[in-house]
Amino acid sequence: MPRTIDDVLAEARTRLDRLTPRQARDALDAGALLVDIRPAAQRATEGEVPLAVVIERNVLEWRLDPTSAHRIPAATGHDVQVIVLCSEGYTSSLAAAALVDLGLDRATDVVGGFHAWAAAGLPVSGDARRALAGAAHQPG
Repeated sequence: MPRTIDDVLAEARTRLDRLTPRQARDALDAGALLVDIRPAAQRATEGEVPLAVVIERNVLEWRLDPTSAHRIPAATGHDVQVIVLCSEGYTSSLAAAALVDLGLDRATDVVGGFHAWAAAGLPVSGDARRALAGAAHQPG
């Protein structure tokens, strides 16, 4: 029987130790890598996290796999703690689970995504809080 996206999401989240925005910020202070996977248009509309490395979802695995010829310099090994950020914490859970599949066992995501990060008063660029006040719920 086919699974639903809700089934896939729930299974992905069983493999993650998801972080609140404040826990994610503390992890950054301890050396974690925050990766924003939102598309450019979404970042332009919602705002950005100055501390995040931007890697759009379609190339995430290639940029973070420490064995990939296309990895970023921060992808130094499988022990790097990668915290994935999307808009509301849905796509980031799926992306973090894909990183766990690559052996990045400390990969996780932010509960509530960028919206929760901004609502927690954590650093964002521009008028993100005002823009998000009128935003409609859309998984991503």
